[in-house]
Amino acid sequence: MEELNKKNNEENEIIHSNWNGISYGFGSFSREFLRMAFSAYAFYFYESEVGLDTWIVGLAFVLFAVYNMFNDPIIGYFTNRPFKFTKKWGRRFPWILIGGLPWGLSYILIFLPPTLNTTTGALPLFLWLLFTTCLFDTFHSLFFVNFQGLFPDKFRTMKERRKVSGYQVAVGVIGIALGAALPPLLFDFADVTSYVWQGVISFIIVVCGFILAIPGTREDPETINRYLESVKEVREKTSFFKMLKITVKQTPFIAFMAIYTMYNSLVETMQASIPYVVRYSLNKPSSATTLVFAGFLIGVLVSTPFWIKLSHKINDNKKIMVISAFFIGCATLPMFFIRDYVGIIIIMFIWGIPLGGYWTMISPVFSDVIDYSVVLTGKREESVYTGFQQFFGRLGIVAQALTFSIVHTLTGFVESAPTQTAEAITGIHIHLAIIPTIFIWIGALLFWKFYKLTPDKVVNNRNILKDMSI
Repeated sequence: MEELNKKNNEENEIIHSNWNGISYGFGSFSREFLRMAFSAYAFYFYESEVGLDTWIVGLAFVLFAVYNMFNDPIIGYFTNRPFKFTKKWGRRFPWILIGGLPWGLSYILIFLPPTLNTTTGALPLFLWLLFTTCLFDTFHSLFFVNFQGLFPDKFRTMKERRKVSGYQVAVGVIGIALGAALPPLLFDFADVTSYVWQGVISFIIVVCGFILAIPGTREDPETINRYLESVKEVREKTSFFKMLKITVKQTPFIAFMAIYTMYNSLVETMQASIPYVVRYSLNKPSSATTLVFAGFLIGVLVSTPFWIKLSHKINDNKKIMVISAFFIGCATLPMFFIRDYVGIIIIMFIWGIPLGGYWTMISPVFSDVIDYSVVLTGKREESVYTGFQQFFGRLGIVAQALTFSIVHTLTGFVESAPTQTAEAITGIHIHLAIIPTIFIWIGALLFWKFYKLTPDKVVNNRNILKDMSI
């Protein structure tokens, strides 16, 4: 009994300072800023502003997603080993810097396509889009697989994971808010060159975020030494394909990937729909996009403290994840019917409330999955699992690109046209609401059915890890 009480007390320890947790969150700030800006405006820019055929844009995004899918696990596998700099700088921190700082520059390039006729110059425009998005993803992968892999290794106790996750959500929401709200204030619909300036200013903001993230993303000496000792004990290097085979056999990881993939499909499709809704359905200028995105971000900020408190009270990460995902779908579906600007803003606020719960649970649930894998394999391979996580998550980009191309073709959407028909506007609301709702409900159902890490199993795994000293 005394030993059990000791372990329970350890689970409630807070090892790192509040500032260290907030600083870690600024890595999420920069990541969410660029991810939001890219997801919301890149497809729209090439289809509606540049005027490239929707299937050409869709093909470029599908190929980009395929590259993205394989790029993430390969980078995760490559960086998940000690280098000469590891003892001094850590296993994750150098890669976070190498990937993070140039990432914003690659974002600018996406909005600098060559000035060509979209018919005769379709191939060079397609190749430029494909090259710049793949470059964008390469730097993102170097940053994110190590940033995400750092979380379960650095923040070890359940209470600290939930607390830092709360900081990460709060600071990340600010990044999303700026990534959604700032670009449309810097560009105008039908003015291609204005998109370049939003890219430059976005880059400056992202660099500032990465600088603030440095204290939180640095590994402390204990984390570094613990990793180096574990490497000495485990001398055998598992091959990439053997690691893939081990990973896909772990039911908790696959269940988590199911909801993560479907959630990404919802988010990519919904966010990319907003500029179309504002311009064609609501007949508003680009600046009106800001309040639409602000609606759901306020909902997230207001609800996040509630979800953190509820997660501590219920102490069941799976239950919170399922509940929040189900209600995300419930809040998404009404957007098909709403054609009013104020109404869209209100429903986006409501949509943000369950989204806060999902965001709060992402890192703790992923950490539970990692703990299970370490108990199973005896190795810490966080960045490899993060790479595979991104592999599945990038199916969301494929879902978005194919959804837009198919729906726009079937409903008669005209590229670069100043207005669209009623049928095309209905199509926009289909990929804003109906299809994303189907995505998230499928993910929630699969996660509920196959994710078997109950609270007792989670605690048991963590106790085993303490005994293993990994």
